[in-house]
Amino acid sequence: MIPIQYFKEKAAEIANEIINLRKWLHQHPELSFQEKNTSSFIAQILTTWNIPFKKDIGGNGIVAWVKGKDEGKSIAIRADIDALPIQEETGLDFTSKVNGVMHACGHDVHTALLLGAIFILNQIKNDFDGCIYAIFQPAEEKIPGGAIAMLNDPFFQSLQFDAVIAQHVSPEIPCGYIGLKAGPYMASTDEVYITISGKGGHAAMPHQINDTVLAASHLIVMMQSIVSRFSNPNVPTVLSFGKFIANGSTNIIPDKVFLEGTFRTFDEEWRKNALQKLKNICSQLATSMSVEVEVNILNGYPVLKNDVNLTKLVYEISKEFLTSERIITLEARTTAEDFAYFSLKYPSLMFRLGTGGEQYCSYPLHSSKFNVNDRVFTFAHGLLANMAYRLIKT
Repeated sequence: MIPIQYFKEKAAEIANEIINLRKWLHQHPELSFQEKNTSSFIAQILTTWNIPFKKDIGGNGIVAWVKGKDEGKSIAIRADIDALPIQEETGLDFTSKVNGVMHACGHDVHTALLLGAIFILNQIKNDFDGCIYAIFQPAEEKIPGGAIAMLNDPFFQSLQFDAVIAQHVSPEIPCGYIGLKAGPYMASTDEVYITISGKGGHAAMPHQINDTVLAASHLIVMMQSIVSRFSNPNVPTVLSFGKFIANGSTNIIPDKVFLEGTFRTFDEEWRKNALQKLKNICSQLATSMSVEVEVNILNGYPVLKNDVNLTKLVYEISKEFLTSERIITLEARTTAEDFAYFSLKYPSLMFRLGTGGEQYCSYPLHSSKFNVNDRVFTFAHGLLANMAYRLIKT
């Protein structure tokens, strides 16, 4: 068994190269489903390192692999590669060169660290049996997501992983720490689009019109009963509306009002029932207020469940690398991740990689000023490589 110190030393040895990879990725972000240059860059690096891979899986996805000396387990590490439609305001010397697009969720970090991990693993492939895969996944940030497209690709039909792990940077956790949680970890997500239509007109003559604004206002309040009165209090549930467009005026009630929101929960059966209740409420409101209500629900990612046994294994492995004091227990969160599709098919784990602890790293994910602590590049790819190596040897 290769000692943990090897992975620590190897990670530190190639730290500058991994930082430079991250900087290039950060300067050249691409939106979901548009990651062609990012994919080509990854392919170029893998080619230079003589690591075999397959491109264009589920769109712009790449899968690379390192085969050991004999048959054995299959372990996969996944990183997402897409960016967000945000104008960067970090002031970094490697700031985004693409107007209005930024790696504000750390996917550039995920990608660079996975490249570093697979590089390290390729150096020791004669010391393990089986195969370790690196999955570079596109389009995590936009429904329907790139995970399901990759999993539906014929390439994946012949693969069966014993474990799939992924990491996500976290500015709330100090650099040098990780966070773990077994079981349901991240919520399902569905997008809700509602159009309320009626006979608009003069706001001073309400008896001659159908008040679409009032109907929409009632509807938002009524739908909150789904959370407050129909959901099990032990199952976290969120229904929030972030867009309410009633483009009338002080004395004009518009013919149409548009609502857009999100529904999140941790139980798939309740998810299905809740969305049906939402449709029923909309139908009842339409009748009672003499308006038409059109509901369009865009189903998103399922609940992400971390495999309990895999989480325990990774805890023990990480404890040896970091010490138990540097592993924190996470709470469930109502953000969503299309890594959930992997967790439906394989024993999977997503953990949080601490990247905070410095003032300039305190901005949250999806902030125009988001950045990570560079110290993470001195060890995190070694941490990932060590996880995969010890999982395949277990």
